[in-house]
Amino acid sequence: MKAEMDVGTNRKALQINLDAKKYGTFAEIGAGQEVARRFFTVGGAAGTIAKTMSAYDMTFSDAIYGPTDRYVSRKRLWTMLDHEYELLVKRLDAKLGGDRTFFVFADTVAARSFKQHNESHGWLGVRFQTEPRGEPSQIIIHVRMLDESNADQQEALGVIGVNLLYGAFYYSQPERLISSLQENLAPGRIQVDLIKFSGPSFAKIDNRLINLQLVSQGLTDAVMFTADGEMVQPSEILHKKAILIERGSFRPVTYATNDMLEGARGQFLKESGCSEEDTVVLMEMTLENLLSEGQLNHADFLARVDILGALGRTVLISKFGEYYRLAGYLSRYTNRMIGLVMGVPSLIEILDEKYYLNLEGGILEALGRMFKHGLKLYVYPMIDETTGAILSATKVHVAPNLRALFQYLIDNCYIQEIADYRKDFLRIYPATVLAKLKAGDKSWEEMVPPEVAQIIKEREFFGYRAAVAA
Repeated sequence: MKAEMDVGTNRKALQINLDAKKYGTFAEIGAGQEVARRFFTVGGAAGTIAKTMSAYDMTFSDAIYGPTDRYVSRKRLWTMLDHEYELLVKRLDAKLGGDRTFFVFADTVAARSFKQHNESHGWLGVRFQTEPRGEPSQIIIHVRMLDESNADQQEALGVIGVNLLYGAFYYSQPERLISSLQENLAPGRIQVDLIKFSGPSFAKIDNRLINLQLVSQGLTDAVMFTADGEMVQPSEILHKKAILIERGSFRPVTYATNDMLEGARGQFLKESGCSEEDTVVLMEMTLENLLSEGQLNHADFLARVDILGALGRTVLISKFGEYYRLAGYLSRYTNRMIGLVMGVPSLIEILDEKYYLNLEGGILEALGRMFKHGLKLYVYPMIDETTGAILSATKVHVAPNLRALFQYLIDNCYIQEIADYRKDFLRIYPATVLAKLKAGDKSWEEMVPPEVAQIIKEREFFGYRAAVAA
């Protein structure tokens, strides 16, 4: 670590140690006790640390925190926070509870070892009081550690742990805390792909907006949340599952949106041999799409997410403009089949060489990376507005030098037409629906599912205004 980075981290740890109000426990599993070590190193830890512990052996860990099927997991982190906080209050409240604010920092981590080179990641969390004997609040994060050596990963974990504690104690704005998580760390060492605030200090926080900050501030490439708005780490949902994903603006969801997905789903389940239970369906929005009007509109973002949630959809927000990057991201979490659902216009873009000028191998490299793990494209047809003819995936016009490559992808079933579709839905375009909605033209309601129309009208999404009685 560079000297200035080390100094910055130590300064934060020392400030916490010198804060006469703060007193708590550090419980760390995996990658050493790197966070606690920072506080011992700078001095003054006796005024801050009540206890440190590290239950490396699974038998000891189970005896203390209870059995679990996954030791590096959100569930294990919560049991650590629950157990240690309960003990802290039970043993010290009578003596110190009237003057001190208690906290527990915990992490459970799988770092790189000489035996295994699996993905290095971990869960970190802090439970803390903001006033003596007050109800505690919590912040948890999930991190991916990208350094090649165990020693470097330990060092980075210590830094981000100090940053998390410091932010919890001294930054009242979650956005400021997020921007501070990678302070004193060189770029590319750690990603934070989930953060969750809870408790009385964060009662008004919408964690979906907060996690969007992780993408927009560059702490991760993507975040995910379920239909009920719960933030999830991708492996919690995608691990060993077949994945079907549709990218769109969903502004709003239309009959065509659902028709495209359902047509692809039927083919995907048949070809993958997977059951509904073994398949995850995702709706993806890119950060570029959310910023299409120049800046992020939080109300507009939440409207899209709420509509997808009402339809029971899991949502992925990513910064993957290129589909091959999305494919690489998804294949990190599963070895089963992946299907990308799209319309003909998106397929035409994929086959345009201008989008791959930044790659040494150009379009060949991009497509090689996209289809590396047997991924398939399920393509919804479109109406040629000039001729009125239906244009399907296999009839797309490509550059002469790409025709053989295009035919190869078709012959090997990497590109497949969605066969089951409603022809009357092909002329439903989200932009047209939105324009009609804003203009007060009620015909927009005929272009979207009833549940979508209902939520738009009830919550006045996308500029909808109910007619005022004369």
